[in-house]
Amino acid sequence: MSEDDPHIHVEVKVVRGEAAVRNMLAATFGLAGDLPSVVATGCGLRVPYAMTSPRPDHVTCLPCREHARSEHLRFADEIERLGRLPGSSVTPAEAPQAAAGHRALAEGFSGPEG
Repeated sequence: MSEDDPHIHVEVKVVRGEAAVRNMLAATFGLAGDLPSVVATGCGLRVPYAMTSPRPDHVTCLPCREHARSEHLRFADEIERLGRLPGSSVTPAEAPQAAAGHRALAEGFSGPEG
């Protein structure tokens, strides 16, 4: 971790980030755990959580932007596969919409840096 790093990064688990899990638990059970102070990022660094964002318009680290782009594209493909499986929690009607949302996020990460 570098004190001199001015970039905003993405968590290595950008699609299934700590904050999203924390928000879901808080909304479901009314409980919220502490966020980690330092997290692993898509570029391989460990940075303060406050120096990360899941939003394409905020991320300035180019390797993290590429990592987030590839993770969202991979997850979009995974969602589409799940939508085709019998008994899946993602219905065939929901899968294309969810996949399109992740592809749109991936496109945001491939654009100009935030």
